[in-house]
Amino acid sequence: MQIHSTQQCFGGELSYCSHESLTTGCEMRFSIFLPPQVSAGKRPLLWWLSGLTCTEDNFTTKAGAYRVAAELGLIIVAPDTSPRGEKVPDDDAYDLGQGAGFYLDATADPWSEHFRMYSYVTEELPQLVATEFPTDMSAQGISGHSMGGHGALTIALKNPHTYTSVSAFAPIVNPLNCPWGQKAFSTYLGTDQTVWQQYDACELLKATADRSGCPPILIDQGDADNFLVEQLKPQNFVAACEQVEQSVTLRMQPGYDHSYFFVSSFIEDHLRHHAGLLE
Repeated sequence: MQIHSTQQCFGGELSYCSHESLTTGCEMRFSIFLPPQVSAGKRPLLWWLSGLTCTEDNFTTKAGAYRVAAELGLIIVAPDTSPRGEKVPDDDAYDLGQGAGFYLDATADPWSEHFRMYSYVTEELPQLVATEFPTDMSAQGISGHSMGGHGALTIALKNPHTYTSVSAFAPIVNPLNCPWGQKAFSTYLGTDQTVWQQYDACELLKATADRSGCPPILIDQGDADNFLVEQLKPQNFVAACEQVEQSVTLRMQPGYDHSYFFVSSFIEDHLRHHAGLLE
């Protein structure tokens, strides 16, 4: 692992790092914020998964999360959204290829060699972070925005005893039934929709019998989001939660869009939500 830069930030440290990933077969980058409380020992960890076109830098520079994270003693790790590099397959569209990993393990060629973001986020990167930084891996939360909200929800639902807290901003909750998901899943996973169901939060809720380990879910959604009706469909997820008695809070925020202005407006609420469950 290489640390490319470190800055002091609200009494803690913010670093940009990279490493050669065996999972994705290329260099992967992430940012990590260490609050001042790490001087006294290991601290809870919040994973942040970003959306389409983003890198490890978007949340880091735009969300305004670190003042509150420093107060609460939360470590925050923000990985890149996909494998990248000259040897990594790509597409000219913004919603496919590099910058659009969808937090799944691709099974179709040519994507399957590198596009293994689910395994990277749930296995390789946590092992690296636990080795290199003072993280309490018994207290992990996960959150994200848009495609990253999809990733946060599906990863938490597939690993209910790993993550103690979960939240999302404007998540893609039902990719089987929206253009973004249908395009990405058919490309990365092929045409068998039973395979797609493994990465659809609504379908995972219906298929998961053990609800005992999944924490309460907090979702914020702007009602002026131009992707709300066609792509996001949060009502589908709420209905699926009600069917299986999964605790969920959906907050529709009047006038807010899909941008990081929206995320930064409510990030403090989410950090306090996570801290209350992680401590």
